Amino acid sequence: MWAQGRWRAFATGALPLVLIACGGDMTTAPGQRISISRDTLTGAPPIIIAHRGASGLYPEHTLEAYEVAIDQGADFIEPDLVMTSDGVLVARHERYLSLSTDVETRPEFAERKTVKQINGRPLEDWFVEDFSLSELKSLRARQTRAGRSQEFDDRFAIPTFTEILGLVAITNQTGQRLGVYPELKDPSYFASIGLDMRTAVLDALETADLRSLNAPVFIQSFEPGVLQTIAETSPWPVIQLLPVQDADAPTLAEIAVYADGVGPSKALMDDHVDGAGAFVSRAHAEGLLVHPYTYRDDALPGGVSNIQDELNAAFAAGVDGVFVDFPATAVAVRDSRS
Repeated sequence: MWAQGRWRAFATGALPLVLIACGGDMTTAPGQRISISRDTLTGAPPIIIAHRGASGLYPEHTLEAYEVAIDQGADFIEPDLVMTSDGVLVARHERYLSLSTDVETRPEFAERKTVKQINGRPLEDWFVEDFSLSELKSLRARQTRAGRSQEFDDRFAIPTFTEILGLVAITNQTGQRLGVYPELKDPSYFASIGLDMRTAVLDALETADLRSLNAPVFIQSFEPGVLQTIAETSPWPVIQLLPVQDADAPTLAEIAVYADGVGPSKALMDDHVDGAGAFVSRAHAEGLLVHPYTYRDDALPGGVSNIQDELNAAFAAGVDGVFVDFPATAVAVRDSRS
């Protein structure tokens, strides 16, 4: 089942297309273009999703990182959403703040450091839900991955979801079509402390009135329950994220009942029986889009010599989009195939 026909991305024709099976040897010399091709679910070119903005170049989840991604031709920008103590949606990949901000250097917040459970383990840190929006706005963002430039550390503020949606709206008003792809991070946890992330996200999207601008939206999460509720109560397409391993994860057939697509980790897709192409074909057979994460120019998997080969292999497998830290690279590879 193609969940309620809600998908509104870039395709213009009748969907889905008949899938074409792929055979033969996909081995190539370094830099050689892969000649084997598969259809995407819609027949449209795969979308480029700027993972946390142009996060390979700028501190992630800042308006500046999103603006660079837009300038580089990304089709979507992706904010991970968490909530402040006063119930405001802001963009951070983690609830804890020491990795992505300068909070450790701020003596006025020293007593906020505490121990909480993250992924079932205790972590001593500063947590977003213990800060008001005004307090969080006083912090400055930092690069989170070793080996990347720290030139822009401590310059940029943490944006709210409303500010990000404003950027999306302004971009679409200029004639450039840009989508937003928010992820609800830990919605069950936030609900347990009285913060309703689902309603806040839907209200923000409604207020931004992106539909009038024809701006595409996908809503993603690792938690099936929140996606099922969103699918039942809103017009927005939803994407079920899939980790590398999760014995409790729903099957593709189960996901297809409520979702429009899946966001598998690269490792999960590549480790699938018969490889990535087989995973994509199975998902497409259920009417599901496939948007794997995360492709990074500076973090290649074993056996891959350059990012161009890795992206070409993904596009050849028929993926419908890719999450990337360096949007310019992915746009160039995608466009070279068309």
